Amino acid sequence: MIMEKFSYVRGQSIPHAVALLNEPGVRARVLAGGTDLVLLMKEERDVCDRVVDITLIPELHQIRRAGDRVVIGAGANFCEIVESPLVNETAPALADACHSVGATQIRNMGTLGGNVANAAACADSLPALVCFDAVAHALTPDGALEWPVSDLVIRPNQTKLPAGALLTALSYQIPGEGSRSVFLKLGRRNAMAISRLTVAALGRLDDAGRVAEVRIVPGSATPQIRRFPKAEAVLLGQIPTLELLREAARVAVAEMTEITGKRWSSEFKEPALESMVLRALAQLFDAQGAA
Repeated sequence: MIMEKFSYVRGQSIPHAVALLNEPGVRARVLAGGTDLVLLMKEERDVCDRVVDITLIPELHQIRRAGDRVVIGAGANFCEIVESPLVNETAPALADACHSVGATQIRNMGTLGGNVANAAACADSLPALVCFDAVAHALTPDGALEWPVSDLVIRPNQTKLPAGALLTALSYQIPGEGSRSVFLKLGRRNAMAISRLTVAALGRLDDAGRVAEVRIVPGSATPQIRRFPKAEAVLLGQIPTLELLREAARVAVAEMTEITGKRWSSEFKEPALESMVLRALAQLFDAQGAA
């Protein structure tokens, strides 16, 4: 297949890249890791007139603490995030989610911002980001914009990012002391699998051993990545016995079905989600005997 001609330019800074993306009469696309864009350009001949390379903008690779928040540059690749002591300390489920992406070569190229902006239904980072109530930060010619990641992604491959906006960072508040998080992934095979189902979860017990906080976020389960509040409500304020965790897992399945209805994949996803939510909660709360 012959690709259409296009121009290639390199952004020298974030404002410079935004200017290149918004030059009148030019249809521009961001080149971050290229793991999605290159495939798209092979399949579709008329994707854009200009590719704006942002890979060498230093600010987009920074991972830093800002008060009680962690800020990850949207251009940080998955390996940079996996190797970040700050992310591993404050959001181990996000580090695990990034580690589950593809092979080492893909993790060296693919970026967190690209994973969010592309918004594939199977994007491993999205459930973890939503679990940490992450916020997406973007820059446009008219100024800065931000959204909770749970609101930014409308449905698979569709976000609220306006044309010409550059996603610059993802940030999250550092969880409270005693919080634990976990990320589980189910693919078609053990290596380099595209996710069929994922679960990110965060939890914390109070001094009495009761659930003080819990967040449950399945991926590839609903059109919009979101927390499952009904399943969470089963646990809040309760001592997390194994039977209670099983009940929360059953409620999570019912919540998924309520959102999506019965589909061809329900026969597979319902028992798989129940098992994964139970395993995630058992890991969070040290429950023994979970399947």
